[in-house]
Amino acid sequence: MTEPFEAGVVVRDLELMEHFYREVLGCFAVHRSHIPESIGTPAGLGGELLVVWLQVPSGGRVKLILPRTPPAPAQSAVPLTVRRGLSYLTFHLDDLDPVVAALTAAGARPLSDPVVVRARGRRISFWADPEGNAVELVEGRGGDPEPDRTEA
Repeated sequence: MTEPFEAGVVVRDLELMEHFYREVLGCFAVHRSHIPESIGTPAGLGGELLVVWLQVPSGGRVKLILPRTPPAPAQSAVPLTVRRGLSYLTFHLDDLDPVVAALTAAGARPLSDPVVVRARGRRISFWADPEGNAVELVEGRGGDPEPDRTEA
């Protein structure tokens, strides 16, 4: 491997989703590219696309992919393990609280019940982004000696 891992997310509203991943999760745009049908079709991508690469501050990238014909809305599945394949993106944060506070205002909805769950000394929270893609948030401040519990 020569570069950090990248994950592609097919979106219906590129502007909305770029705003969400930049403003709420702290990613920043590093590249934007129009992929013509002459490349997208033989590559197995279905035709013409617009792609925005967003850098995750800790490494890795999220590619937001807008096809010429927007896809059908995502079907949110809870629990996340009822479907096969990629289920969610995980973002590791120093402090979960300000991000959780900003998520609802940005069009996300919680998938965790309660919203924040303590697991193995860390706090985690699962959300559906504005288009229904699942996102896991993990607070980096682990090692809490308290037993696992949940928070409202």
